[in-house]
Amino acid sequence: MPSAIPLATYRLQLTAEFDFDKAAAIVPYLKALGITHLYASPVMKARKGSTHGYDTVDHSQLNPELGGEAGFARLSEALTRHDIGLIIDFVPNHVGVHFADNPWWLDVLEWGQASPHAVSFDIDWDQLAFRARDGVLLPILGASYGEALERGDIELRYDPDEGSFSAWYFEHRLPIAPERYGELLRMIVKEADAAETEAGKRLLSLAARYTGLRRPNRKEAPGFKAELREIAGSADLVARGLDAYRAAKDRPAQTLTLHHLLERQHYKLGHWRLASSDINYRRFFDVNGLAGLRVEDAGTFAATHRLVKQLVADGRLQGIRLDHIDGLRDPAQYCQRLRRLVRDAQGKTKPFYTVIEKILCEHERLPHFAGVQGTTGYEWMNAITHVLVDAKGLEALDETWRQISNRPPRLAPYVKDAKRRVLETLLTSEFTVLTRLLARIANGHYSTRDFSADSLRQALELYVLHFPVYRTYLTTSAPAAHDRKLIDDTIVRARAEWFAADEGIFDFLRDALTMDLLKPGRLPHSAPRVRRFALKVQQFTGPMMAKSLEDTAFYQFHRLLALNEVGGDPASKGLTIGAFHEIMQARAREWPQGMTATATHDTKRGEDTRARIAALSEIPGEWTSAVARWKVLNAPHLALDGNLRAPSATFEYMLYQTLLGAWPLQEKADAGFVERIQAYALKAAREGKEETSWLNPHGAYESGVTSFIAKILDPAQSAEFLEALQTLARRIALLGALNALSQLTLKATLPGVPDLYQGTEFWDLSLVDPDNRRPVDFSARHAALSTLDDPDWDKLIKSWPDGRLKLAWTRHLLKLRNELPDVFARGDYQPLQVRGAHADHVVAFVRRHGRAAAIILVGRQFAPFAQAGREWPTHDGFDATVDVAGYDVPDLAGNDLSLAQAFRNFPAAVIAARTAGAAKPVRQRARA
Repeated sequence: MPSAIPLATYRLQLTAEFDFDKAAAIVPYLKALGITHLYASPVMKARKGSTHGYDTVDHSQLNPELGGEAGFARLSEALTRHDIGLIIDFVPNHVGVHFADNPWWLDVLEWGQASPHAVSFDIDWDQLAFRARDGVLLPILGASYGEALERGDIELRYDPDEGSFSAWYFEHRLPIAPERYGELLRMIVKEADAAETEAGKRLLSLAARYTGLRRPNRKEAPGFKAELREIAGSADLVARGLDAYRAAKDRPAQTLTLHHLLERQHYKLGHWRLASSDINYRRFFDVNGLAGLRVEDAGTFAATHRLVKQLVADGRLQGIRLDHIDGLRDPAQYCQRLRRLVRDAQGKTKPFYTVIEKILCEHERLPHFAGVQGTTGYEWMNAITHVLVDAKGLEALDETWRQISNRPPRLAPYVKDAKRRVLETLLTSEFTVLTRLLARIANGHYSTRDFSADSLRQALELYVLHFPVYRTYLTTSAPAAHDRKLIDDTIVRARAEWFAADEGIFDFLRDALTMDLLKPGRLPHSAPRVRRFALKVQQFTGPMMAKSLEDTAFYQFHRLLALNEVGGDPASKGLTIGAFHEIMQARAREWPQGMTATATHDTKRGEDTRARIAALSEIPGEWTSAVARWKVLNAPHLALDGNLRAPSATFEYMLYQTLLGAWPLQEKADAGFVERIQAYALKAAREGKEETSWLNPHGAYESGVTSFIAKILDPAQSAEFLEALQTLARRIALLGALNALSQLTLKATLPGVPDLYQGTEFWDLSLVDPDNRRPVDFSARHAALSTLDDPDWDKLIKSWPDGRLKLAWTRHLLKLRNELPDVFARGDYQPLQVRGAHADHVVAFVRRHGRAAAIILVGRQFAPFAQAGREWPTHDGFDATVDVAGYDVPDLAGNDLSLAQAFRNFPAAVIAARTAGAAKPVRQRARA
């Protein structure tokens, strides 16, 4: 049996092209690499053709495109044979909607609030304006509603196998409410002139049998549909009669008839652009096709987790990664329910590995949730990057960015501006729901009814603009002290920018957010509304921060792209070695079993792309001079038209960093590479929302950027630039490779579980998705691994560009983890003292459990030892010693371990050792 807590995980992106059987085929390779747990992208049924699996449409079945139950069984058998556990990525927050594949959503469209599944979706039914009946807005149209209607894009169809009617907009199915079937049948029989035919008489009789409001109702509808289906000749008759609803520009009567029918449904069709202002169901961020689930509802939780429970009970699932935990109404309650479900399935004998996708901002601490071992590791990825960059170089890059952008190198103004932009364009509808609810609360008591809706909206907007993290974690009870302080501090900052009369409006807002309005002795307000408001604000601030920070500001602030990573701070000053040690000691105490990632499917660039760009901080002067020269060389390729400059100066600076980060090691920068850079640039430009955006694309700017990239990467047009770029790229690639190996060593030896993203055991020079989800050549990796049983490090270093060096070092590190499992899974973390001229160029620490120990030495900032990237550093260039007093180190007499000795084969070292005296075992609180 695999260990309950992984020693190393390997993330796979499953798709129709790389399914359960393909995953099973690489299990022997993963075992040989040293992996203990396969960590798979979502496996439940997703939208057909999904490339990621996060658009789950049915939690109750395994994805048939991946191989279904049979394919999953074969994967489980392969994992069992090789003693590898399985962790799945699970999506509790949302499901894929629209189209015709989500049975719950289709039922809600058909029955509205009468659907048993309506409670599973977070829909504000009464929000649609100028409409007599409640409903849900469906922003699926590619044109205005009137235009789509008159073009005949919306078509009413009859399904003779089901006996049901649906409107269709291309691939989107829109069920017609059965209460409208009577009028439909009467219109159809009239249009077909079939009232005197046998089929027509039976259809009219069926329609006449169900009179009164809301009939046929849910109980009667199956019988109605069954009888309709069985009427001989009904299908042909209905097909003819549907002409009454066949809309077209030259058929105004039929168009109006279809319109009236659609207006009496439980939904309202609209242009996709309406979503930002009018949508009335909670989404995943601003993705209209992903609707939020109310897993706080016990029935919804049980239904969506039934298959998970079965897999755990069957022993086929050893862990779970919870996607977007911040989207849930009450993450603490959810985690408690999940732990109870797991214990019911497998008993309490062993822990079940559970990690959450949680993005922590600077200085934010992770709340403790029941059964959760930690996060997926973004915060540790950033800590590693921050300790590897050169802080002095960052100061120089501050000035470079100031000159290029004409703005101070501070991130906060970018984020605040981005939040305003997102509020105005992407999440307006969700914000409107909150402001309306806050206004209703205020209007519910005479003491607060004079707070106008507009004033409340402005106050809440200021609060959101100044809220510094993703969310608080209030439950239905009083807020925890740190959440209360966070709310209070944000209110203070918001109030400081309020220039109208206050008159208690911020006190009221604070008390609504903390639910202090409901305290005994307070003036009475609606308890359900106050609780709903406070908890919904938490679900809003997460997407707000994500869209503003990760998906906007990160694409505007380009001072050093290595720092623009999920959960990171692009304006970071770096981490001293001492600060890094303090962080890791705290982690060993508090979260020793969470994941440590350096690349995921969501990172902004590949781990080695990031490591290369980080190296620019080591040669800031050369980099700045190179950029100045390149801008002159490439000026003729800019697109200039009036005020238009494509790319902008800041975007051009970003492109040069990207080119250095992704530049091919051995192959030429061919047409495929140009296309990758162009695709990345288009996404980056639209995400940045400066000159262009997804909502309002600027064709001229985008074509100018695409043309600029093509020209500067064309040897016939830019030979001098390409020669200069390639010269610097070779040096940055070497420094980046050294950074990458240090990054890998830290990931594998720090407290936590190292997670390898698919394919990254070779150099990972990918960009943001979809670039980082390209197919992986596992056969090449497996073949290379088979030749590395006894690695010759000198030879591997000489041929480092081919990637085998990284693969061999990966296997070496994972082998050590498997040989010393207690040291790395349960051991403490102690810094080691380093003395000498180059003491600041090594991160030195020891992991220890009982008498077993591992001494880890990791080099950093290699430019002085590698002639700024011109040659691989030699071990005798490092002048420093590490104090290893208290440990017995093989082949070492005394307590001073020289870096020259430790780095003889490699600029990093992991040395198995023993404590010189007896040591008490480290005890840590287990989480299950």
